[in-house]
Amino acid sequence: MKLIPALLAAAGTLALTVSAHAQEADIRKALAERIPQMDKIDEVRPTPMKGLFEVRIGTDLFYTDAKGNYVIQGELIDTKARRNLTEDRIAKLTAVDFAALPLKDAFTIVRGDGKRKVAVFEDPNCGYCKRFERDMQNVDNVTVYLFLYPILSPDSAEKSRNIWCSKDRVAAWQDMMIRDKAVPAASCDTSALQRNLAFGRQYKITGTPTLIFANGTRVPGAIGAAEVEKRLAEASTDTASAR
Repeated sequence: MKLIPALLAAAGTLALTVSAHAQEADIRKALAERIPQMDKIDEVRPTPMKGLFEVRIGTDLFYTDAKGNYVIQGELIDTKARRNLTEDRIAKLTAVDFAALPLKDAFTIVRGDGKRKVAVFEDPNCGYCKRFERDMQNVDNVTVYLFLYPILSPDSAEKSRNIWCSKDRVAAWQDMMIRDKAVPAASCDTSALQRNLAFGRQYKITGTPTLIFANGTRVPGAIGAAEVEKRLAEASTDTASAR
């Protein structure tokens, strides 16, 4: 007789699944009809808040009710857990597999034993990048994979070319970013810079500096040495536990 409860439970699960799919379809249809910009929704899923659904378009998040009658653009906060659920979700969506980084298109800056790793996308005309580079002088035992990412101006592309084509890329980079010295004009194959731009578009890297740590965590914007140390420690712990 145990078969009957099992069948009832399975039927209940199936009904919930069908209902969830129907609800998602209703939301997609309503929003596409009423807001043309939302005609290509990547994902609809329930949030921890009853009756509220997350609508994802790329890495942009919106919230709506079960009928798609209202749309909220903002942050969802779990006050009990004291967590920003929107930030947590975006962090997962924008995480980059460190192993997927095209490291051949970067140059490396090694300090100390170089055991800890971080990749950074930077524009030579970025003032925040210059501040970040000065702060990074206080971080030891790290390998920095520096991706030149000229997005601010045509001059950024020229400066990136001169750095990439220098005999000593690290020295040229530090001359420009730390010592405010001009880098002599140089020329070479700069297809790596174009690949960096394509990679950034794919992963929606829209500002500099953007940091990617070994555990896939992405941090947009300049952070100080103490925060870099904290993130490197977290990445080392996550990487070790994943083995």
